[in-house]
Parts: sequence; C-alpha cells; structure tokens
Amino acid sequence: MTSLFQSHSLRIFFFLFIFSQFIKAQDQASSKSSGLILTEEGLKKIKDNLGQVPLFDRSLQEIKDEVDIEINNGIEVPIPKDLAGGYTHERHKKNYSTAQKAGVLFNILGEEKYANYIKKMLLEYAAMYPKLPLHPEERSYARGKIFWQSLNDSNWLVSMSQAYSSIYNWISKEERATLENNLFKPFADFLSVESPQFFNRIHNHSTWGNAAVGMIGLVMNDEELVDLALYGLKEDNIDETARDNDGGLIKQKGQAAGFLANMEEAFSPSGYYTEGPYYQRYALYPFMLFAKALQNKKPELKIFEYKDGILVKSVYALINLTDADGEFFPLNDAQKGMSYFNNSVIMSVDAAYYYGEHNPMLLSIAKKQGEVTLDDAGLAVALGLKNKEEQEFLKESIILTDGSKGNKGGVAILHSKEDKSRYSLVMKYTSQGDSHGHYDKLSYSFYNDGEEVIQDYGFARFVNIEQKNGGGYLKENTSWAKQSIAHNTIIQNETSHFNGDFDTGTKFHSEKYFSDFSKPDVQIISAKENNAYPGTQMHRTMALINSDIFQKPVMIDIFRVTGAKENQYDLPFYYFGQIIETNFEYNSPEKLEKLGSKNGYQHLWKEAAGISSANNSKFTWSNNNKFYTLTNVTKEGDSLIMARLGASDPQFNLRRDPVYIWRKHKAKDAVFVSVLEPHGSYNPITELGNNSFSQIKEAKILIDNDEYTAVELIGFNKTKLLLVIANKNGEGRHSLRINNNEISWKGNYTIIEN
Repeated sequence: MTSLFQSHSLRIFFFLFIFSQFIKAQDQASSKSSGLILTEEGLKKIKDNLGQVPLFDRSLQEIKDEVDIEINNGIEVPIPKDLAGGYTHERHKKNYSTAQKAGVLFNILGEEKYANYIKKMLLEYAAMYPKLPLHPEERSYARGKIFWQSLNDSNWLVSMSQAYSSIYNWISKEERATLENNLFKPFADFLSVESPQFFNRIHNHSTWGNAAVGMIGLVMNDEELVDLALYGLKEDNIDETARDNDGGLIKQKGQAAGFLANMEEAFSPSGYYTEGPYYQRYALYPFMLFAKALQNKKPELKIFEYKDGILVKSVYALINLTDADGEFFPLNDAQKGMSYFNNSVIMSVDAAYYYGEHNPMLLSIAKKQGEVTLDDAGLAVALGLKNKEEQEFLKESIILTDGSKGNKGGVAILHSKEDKSRYSLVMKYTSQGDSHGHYDKLSYSFYNDGEEVIQDYGFARFVNIEQKNGGGYLKENTSWAKQSIAHNTIIQNETSHFNGDFDTGTKFHSEKYFSDFSKPDVQIISAKENNAYPGTQMHRTMALINSDIFQKPVMIDIFRVTGAKENQYDLPFYYFGQIIETNFEYNSPEKLEKLGSKNGYQHLWKEAAGISSANNSKFTWSNNNKFYTLTNVTKEGDSLIMARLGASDPQFNLRRDPVYIWRKHKAKDAVFVSVLEPHGSYNPITELGNNSFSQIKEAKILIDNDEYTAVELIGFNKTKLLLVIANKNGEGRHSLRINNNEISWKGNYTIIEN
C-alpha cells in the first residue's frame, strides 16, 4: 500500500513539474478564456498556485487522466436513437462532459490537444445538427433532438457552452461562424422560441433550458438570447391544459417565466426548493453555473445578491436536508442514496463559499467531498482547506419554509444527540411540490445517524437503467410512490390526500402551528392540515425528547383527526428489519391477499393482522443490530396489520419493504399517540443482546379534547413524563387539572417529568 501511494504521489509531482514548466513557455494569449466561468484573474491565480494546493492539484490530475483516455479513444457523434441508459444517449452525455472538462484543461494547461479535441467534436455536431429531426422516441412533452427530451439537450448545451467559451478566442472567425450558424444559434432557438412548453415554466426543466440558452448567449455576445433566458418568452398563447410527463401544468397565463422567475418562485426565503431536495440538487447545477457566468460577464446584475442571496442560502438548506452520511432526505420524487457527493453539490458548495462569506463550515463539507471545481471558487476552497480553516458544519434543528414568500408550509428537521449518535426527525408539511410532489401531508421519517428507522419510499424509477422504462418514471410512481399509503401519515377511507388530484393538491398547503427548538432536551414541531379530506382536520405534533426514562432519545407522536362523519383511518409505519416481538396476537393467512384495490393499497400484501385488546400495543423490531419499539396507545378493536410491498407488480418495479399499519374503524374523531423508542443493541460476535426490551411500562392519553391533549409516559423505573399540548390558542396562559394536580404554563405546550 505504501509503495502504491508513493508511486501515485511521484506521478502527481512529476506531472505538476512538467506542466508548470510547460506553462511558463506558453503564449498566454493562445489559451485566453472568454470569462464564462473561469475568469482571467482566477486563471492567473490558479497557474500561480499549481503544485502548491493539494486538493486542487488532485482534482486537476483526476480530470486530466479521464479526459486523456477519452481523447485516445477518439470522437464519436452517433445519430440519436436511444432513451436514457441506451448507447447513443450515454455517448452524447459523455461527449459533453468530456468537452467541458477538456476546455478547463486547455485554459489551465495551455495544451492545444484539448482545444483541438473540442473543436473537432463541435464541428461534427455542427455538421449533424441541421439535418436532425426530433428524437425518434416520443415519450416526452418536449422532445429533444440529440436526446429524447429537451431537458437533456439543455444539459448538453450548458456543458458545451463552457467548452466553446474555452476555445472561443483560439479558433478562427470562420470556424466560429460555422459553429454558431449551424449549431449553437439553432440549438438555442429550438430550446426557447420553438419549445415554449418547455422553456416557459417554473420547474427544474426550464431552469436548465434558461441556463443553456443564456450561457451560449453570453459566449456569443447575443443579448437577445440572454434576455430570453433571464425573462422568458414574451408569448400569450399558452395552452392552460398542457401537462408534462408527470401530470404537472406546463404554464398558466400571466405566470412569470425565465431564469429570474425561477429563482424568485421556486425557492422559499429559507432556500428550500419546492420540488424537494433531490431536484434541488439537480436544479442547483444550472442555477449556479449560469449565475457564475452572469457574475463574470454581467456583474451589474449582482446575481448572487438576488432575492437576498437566495442561491447561497439554497446550498445551506440543501446540506441541512441530508442525513449523517450526507444523503438527501427523499422528500417527494427522489432517488435514495443521492448525496452531497454529487458533482452538482460539489460545484454549489464551492460557489457558496466563494460568492458568499467564505464560511469555514462549508470547507468541512468540501473536505468530505474530496474534490473541487477547477475555477476561481474551487481554488478558494482548496486554499482554505490547505490553510486548515475548516470548521464543522453544525446541523441544528431547523424549519425550512416552502413557497416563494415562505408562506406555504415547510419542512421541520429535528435533531437530538446521545453519545456519538444523532437522531433526526423529518416532518413534512409543505405545499404540493409541483409535478414531483407526493400526497403526504404531515408525513415524517426518522433516522439514527445515517440509518433509516422509519422510511420514506422515494420515487419508483431506475434512473438511466434502459431496461426499466428507458430510465424514466415507472407507472408505479403514480400508482404507489405518490399515494398517501406509501407514506407515514393518516389515510382516510383508503383514499389519498386530495383524492390524488394534482390540481386540487396544488391549491393547498399545511400550516405550522408551533415549533420550539430552544430546549436541549426537547425539540418539538406541530402542524395542521385542513384540506386533504373534505370535512376532516388533521393536527400532528411530534417531539424528540431526552428523558431519564429512556437510554436514548425517543419520538412522541400525537396525531389528532377530527372528522365530519365516521371514517376508517390508517396510520402506517414503514420500518426496516426483523420483527422481534409484539404484545398482541395476530393471524398469518396461508394465502396472501391484497390490502385494497386502488390508491396504492393494491400494491400491499396483507401478511398478518391482529386486534388490539390492551391500552398499549407494542411492536418491537431489530435492524442493523439495534432495537426499536413502537408503543401505540390503542383502543380495544383497533386493527394492527403487517403488510409488505410487492402486490400488483408483475415486473418487480417496487422494493419488497415491510409496513406496520394501525387502523381505526368507524371513527369520527380519533387520536393516534405513538412513542418510537430506540433501545439496546446486539453483538453478533459475543452473541449477546443488550437492553432489547422497551423501557416504557405504559403510555396513556389523560386528556383529549378541542382544547388540550395530555399524554403520560410511565417507565419501568417509575419515572413519569407528562406532555400537554394546547390544541388552540396556544400562545396564552393555561391552567389544567391532571391527576388531581393543578398545572399552569404559558405557551403551546408543557413537559413535566417526575
């Protein structure tokens, strides 16, 4: 291992020495940048520091190795025919990625082989593009030419704009004319004036389109294209019934469009992106890149100050939307495992550091990422790390509001520590989330460090896996992943929130009732939803609490439902692991049946079911050698169902995840009180279990009415914890008699432990 490391280090040293000597002998004018992303001042500083900044040098070497391999393999520009994951799709993706990186290498190293590679590739595209029809695959609401959708065409142009800018002053005027007349200008027109249904929206698709057109406009000094990008198309004939592949409206009359409108409308003042963190990560790439280009070429716009510095704020929001491993919480449509190690977030962290206030906490994220962008921002981050300026990024409990004005609900992220572990509760009470939103008002997920304890499913899609619907969304995304039963929230009469109707869901959002993160041992959030079901109000209060009753922090969940008539209410808990014990009897059928026929229920196999006979129903499971117990304050006759995903799924598009469902029958009003309790561990080496039993002797609902809900937990150590919620008029003073004791407090809640 040591010899390999020394060999690698010597290779980097030799490489740095050779190109540093080479740069000194180069004609600097030959590699002059147009200043789209990498400025002249930044380029000079990079060259002055080559060989002296380890992280930057390593990032440069890795890209050089990658690009050199591609150059040796030769250029291929095939006629487009495939969906995502197919050969032509992936080849064109590799082309634009490599060309962008080759441009950076040409600017920094001055080696003309990189410029020649870009020029040759672009001329081949310029020869092909005028003859290209729309892509042969017809699945998209906005078909592309090089790719099956205009979104991917925009990805191509965003990268190729950077590649073109790097050789703009190196190629001849005649070559520029060929590229611009045959390729770049027609490409920009196709994405904008010829595709208004794609270009003129508030959506991550349009952000990519706006950035692509604006960036190539900046390179070509085409002010008309830049204005189109910034402000959108000036057109009035909008088809108000047009929808994208996910069912979202394309655009409504009078709705703003363009890059600035997307900055204004898609982000809340706290930096939360309404489509959720998975798409926030994706959209930040064009947001940040175009902003960097605008900062360099049009500094008078002060783009990084727009909407009170919203782009920099969005990076902090995105980092806060990650678990202990840096993976994003899968809110709305989202692929699990996506994290801040993605290139988009690496670029965004560097930019937020450079264009923000050089916050040393961002350096700690960059250090974990282990890579920087090869530009002004990346060098600044690498220098900060070289000088050991980083500080730990502290994730405190936080509310991220939703809506352009921060008035459409939000996401609460609560944290509690115990020893070296961090427990995180994510409660969602946002607006719909545009076409990528799910029907899951007041849902939650729970994490033990980076480990999911109570999970959100995410989306039903295999990105870039050609065999699975060409990498696109599967029909199960609509029939399962978006439905309310796929989430940890109340479902009424086996019908999803807003009846699963996008137009209805878009009109409403949940409202925060109160939150309090000021006490070290109590983190609490409370929110209400009054529109998911006509005539039904839902109010959920969730708290992370450290108490002497428990060895680890616990989550207390009080979910009140008030209905206009009798309903069936289901509350699912999507756990991972092996069932250890229940305190209720259940029957397992010899032949599995589906839990229902529609709204996602058709995808669940009913594996077992029991009826509660006690005031507390306990469900204990183990996952990754840790124990968890869910204690539900049940009533006699409540159903307790164990089910598993996978029914009505002949192509095996869904994971086989388990779920535990608490059902109340024929209830007009109901209150679901649960305690989620992490406890103990198992050592497979010594084969010994530790604290595998719940510490709760009993959980009680002492009071539940329109005014107050009081819950008492009693531990086996005889310690008692009382949590009282004022269900309305919470800001005032309260007095209540409980267990023959008069208690008084001010505010929305009180906790008493004795």
